[in-house]
Amino acid sequence: QGHIVRNWKVRWFVLLQDKLLYYKIEGGKKEPSPKGRILLDGCTITCPCLEYENRPLLIKLKTKTNTDYFLECCSREERDSWALDITGAIHAGHPVQVQELHRMKNSFKLLENISLHDIVERMYDSSTGIKLTCNLEQGSRYKDTFTGSALVDWLISNSFAVSRFEAVTLASMLMDENFLRPVGARSTEATRSSDPSEKFLDDSTALYMFAESSKKTTTSKEEVHFNISELSGTIVKQGFLVKQGHKRKNWKVRKFVLRAEPAFLHYYDPTKEENKPVGGFSLRGCLVSALEDNGVPAGVKGNVQGNLFKIITKNDIHYYIQASSKAERVQWIEAIKPLT
Repeated sequence: QGHIVRNWKVRWFVLLQDKLLYYKIEGGKKEPSPKGRILLDGCTITCPCLEYENRPLLIKLKTKTNTDYFLECCSREERDSWALDITGAIHAGHPVQVQELHRMKNSFKLLENISLHDIVERMYDSSTGIKLTCNLEQGSRYKDTFTGSALVDWLISNSFAVSRFEAVTLASMLMDENFLRPVGARSTEATRSSDPSEKFLDDSTALYMFAESSKKTTTSKEEVHFNISELSGTIVKQGFLVKQGHKRKNWKVRKFVLRAEPAFLHYYDPTKEENKPVGGFSLRGCLVSALEDNGVPAGVKGNVQGNLFKIITKNDIHYYIQASSKAERVQWIEAIKPLT
């Protein structure tokens, strides 16, 4: 990236022991004299650098005079190779540090107080979380997904891991605890590997998504499983409401339980003796609003008595719920809003 005009241009780079030279390309060949140089003494390097949302293959160099250089590579493998070599050159006068860097490349030592739930909460953050995109695999289109290499980059960038090996192990733990799930043939096939280190793929073609956004409507013979963490929050409010089903659009009485830290709304079938939710969702990023009683809103069917409100999840799933009175509807909305 240029310093005066912030555009991006192709440059030929040459790494020396104490500097990084870059050359202009004319007619497919580099010019004989360098266009500029980056002195590596006192430099700090950031890789992966996620400051540009649409440029995931960046390396950032900050010189000791606080000048920032952003360098974009053509592939993740190329980026990581350059980053390792540049880091080695920065510490060339300190062989012990160079040995430590190579050891860390395949190290694994998770933070002692690490919380998988905290990581997922950070991943959901609309501004600093992992970016959900629409991806293609073998002609199939998958919404709200991210690639394996994007998650590894994000975990390292947010200091949850110090190496790609460590980040892959952490991502595998998130998958084992049902916070994430594979999407598509490539990532799904990897989960069948007998080697735990190969179940999650640090790959730009392997797709994953939040497990919550992939919950399927279950039949009577199936059982919905919930993580212990999402049921461990403090109960803020509970009571009986009427909920519209997603498939048949019929209305059924459900016992709703609102929890905080983590913020989840679960609902139970009062006709069943076991105290297990039949559904639920995270409130992070949700929208909740009252629906007017004059007419039936689009998406609502069947016998509607009024006092409706709607919750739209971050993954654009719509829940229509009826309270027994306007006052009760207000109470539920006011209790839910602070947790979104």
